[in-house]
Amino acid sequence: MTTTDLREVNTTLQAAAKSQANEAYVVINPRGSHAMACGLDGPLNVTIKGSTGYYCAGMNKEASVTVEGSAGPGVAENMMSGVVTIEGDASQYAGATGHGGLLNIKGNASSRCGISMKGIDIVVHGNIGHMSAFMAQKGNLVVLGDAGDALGDSLYEARLFVRGSVKSLGADCIEKQMRLEHIELLKELLEKAGADAKPEEFKRYGSARQLYHFNIDNVDAY
Repeated sequence: MTTTDLREVNTTLQAAAKSQANEAYVVINPRGSHAMACGLDGPLNVTIKGSTGYYCAGMNKEASVTVEGSAGPGVAENMMSGVVTIEGDASQYAGATGHGGLLNIKGNASSRCGISMKGIDIVVHGNIGHMSAFMAQKGNLVVLGDAGDALGDSLYEARLFVRGSVKSLGADCIEKQMRLEHIELLKELLEKAGADAKPEEFKRYGSARQLYHFNIDNVDAY
């Protein structure tokens, strides 16, 4: 990208995705550009050799995007399907509002990872920051490391799996029994992400379902 500007890169990638040809593209010297490889609407393999700025691979649909570096805030925001892999770390609100697909973060993720997720699967091989899975509605968040404060605050039906420690749980988030169906689900997610971990090492967290509707008896928890 020392010779090609961001608009031309994104226009080229979006056209290639729409062609349904499932081609492979490599972007070199991304220079921390923002909103790179966004809005890809079709099968495409994109490898970005370096770190990116905010909102990389946002609104992704069907494409596979790999960042061989770290990603700024909002990576894979509002993702619909496909796979986004971050070889390094991810900044704030990774995978926010994602509806589907897999976000695979090989390093750590900062605060609000998976905020308001709506069906996406997120696997973080390291640790996650505070307020992760805030108001998470659907999907799975898997953390091989530790979780920060207020995990799963005000969440709905998303499933949270953490192998390490949890600093604190958010409002209405509780530890739940790990049943056979969850072991099988977690095994599948770990295999898809290439994670070296056993499902039995994780604890499951979910909603206590006390805050779905306003109740005067729970007013202090809102």
